[in-house]
Amino acid sequence: MASALSPGRVSMSSTKQEAWWASTRGLMITALIVWFIFSFGIHMFAKTLNTIVVFGFPLGFYMAAQGSLIVFVALLFWFAGAQDKIDREHGFAEEG
Repeated sequence: MASALSPGRVSMSSTKQEAWWASTRGLMITALIVWFIFSFGIHMFAKTLNTIVVFGFPLGFYMAAQGSLIVFVALLFWFAGAQDKIDREHGFAEEG
């Protein structure tokens, strides 16, 4: 494993690293909140949501069976794109 000071690696200022980490931490917290809502929050209210019908299925059942999975996949793609944008903005992008 190469160290941060090895030849060929650019040493970033601690201010730049702190700004990158602050942006990354904000993204991570946002993603975890969305994950929590669709992992636990939606399912806690399944009985209430079952009064709403989507595609012929009660919403609580739909969210448990399909909706949460769709949100998780979308969340992964969104997170990867947003993290790549943060990396590029702060000069930490992986080229290749």
